[in-house]
Amino acid sequence: MKNNLYSKMFMWMFVGLLITFLVGYYVSTNENMIYNIFATKFYWVIYIAEIVTVIVLSARILKMSKNGAIFGFLLYSFLSGLTFSSIFLTFKMSSIIFIFLITALVFLIFALIGYFTKINLTKLGTILFMGLIGILIASIINIFVQSQTFDLILVIIGIIVFIGYIAYDINKVKRLEGQIDEDKLSIIGALELYLDFINLFIRLLQLFGKNKD
Repeated sequence: MKNNLYSKMFMWMFVGLLITFLVGYYVSTNENMIYNIFATKFYWVIYIAEIVTVIVLSARILKMSKNGAIFGFLLYSFLSGLTFSSIFLTFKMSSIIFIFLITALVFLIFALIGYFTKINLTKLGTILFMGLIGILIASIINIFVQSQTFDLILVIIGIIVFIGYIAYDINKVKRLEGQIDEDKLSIIGALELYLDFINLFIRLLQLFGKNKD
């Protein structure tokens, strides 16, 4: 049962990442779509839809049907891909691929730590959440301050927070085994790990990525 749960969870996570990257790349090669998304107010429609989707999915997933949860996750992956296209416009493809591989390696290491640790990481969740809220507030402040040094500090803190979330979320799935329907738990885990991976990838790209000329 354990192997089945984790194979489903990582399969859905991979599908979500694949959709996001493929949609992002496709949009980045289509000038009309780029204009319609980023040169008009439609970007904010997509961004708001993205936030609403993940909030509703996170809050309601246990009450959704299996197909409803899968649809919600795939929809969120698709919407993320639309805004993710800016990554392909900003950074070199070689840099994106390299940072993706680095992210995958870091993800694997901390996923294994989260799974095999004997320590209950429940309390870590509160610390990480407080750190995430702090990053969001500080990011809003920095919109007005526009300090590159402050932005760099936030990126580094973000990397630490999402590395911690990888271990925490894997550990949480392990603790929830047998308490939640396997299909639902696989989608919950896939969504949370997808978010961890994407956020870690973006911050590593911001820190080490090479911009296009």
